[in-house]
Amino acid sequence: MIRKATAVWQGTLKEGKGNLSTESEILDETQYSYKTRFENGNGTNPEELIGAAHSGCFTMQLSAFLAEQDFPAEKLETKSEVTFEDGAISKSHLILTAKVPNISEEKFKEIATKAKESCPVSKLLDTEITLDYTLN
Repeated sequence: MIRKATAVWQGTLKEGKGNLSTESEILDETQYSYKTRFENGNGTNPEELIGAAHSGCFTMQLSAFLAEQDFPAEKLETKSEVTFEDGAISKSHLILTAKVPNISEEKFKEIATKAKESCPVSKLLDTEITLDYTLN
């Protein structure tokens, strides 16, 4: 499987602008710029997209591992906080709220930790990855 995305940039870093598109067209010339990355401009930025990819991948991996152990989740919601500092992405912090019937805290922690370490995006990121969770 190969997934495709395209970035187009015009101009200098601070004054320029660009757009991002994906093969699925979920992103279709979606605007990004210096202001969307380093300030609070309208549009997206690479760190936000990495956060979406990481939280989505982790949540799917966790769902699979829970089901394999006969603990199907009622609901999993994961937020990702991606830290960009000193010119590098230094951390992705996953914040999970989970509703999983009939699972012990210990078993849930074991499975969630395995998912954090096993999801393909976690493997791709060369950075610190942390996980906090709330099991309802």
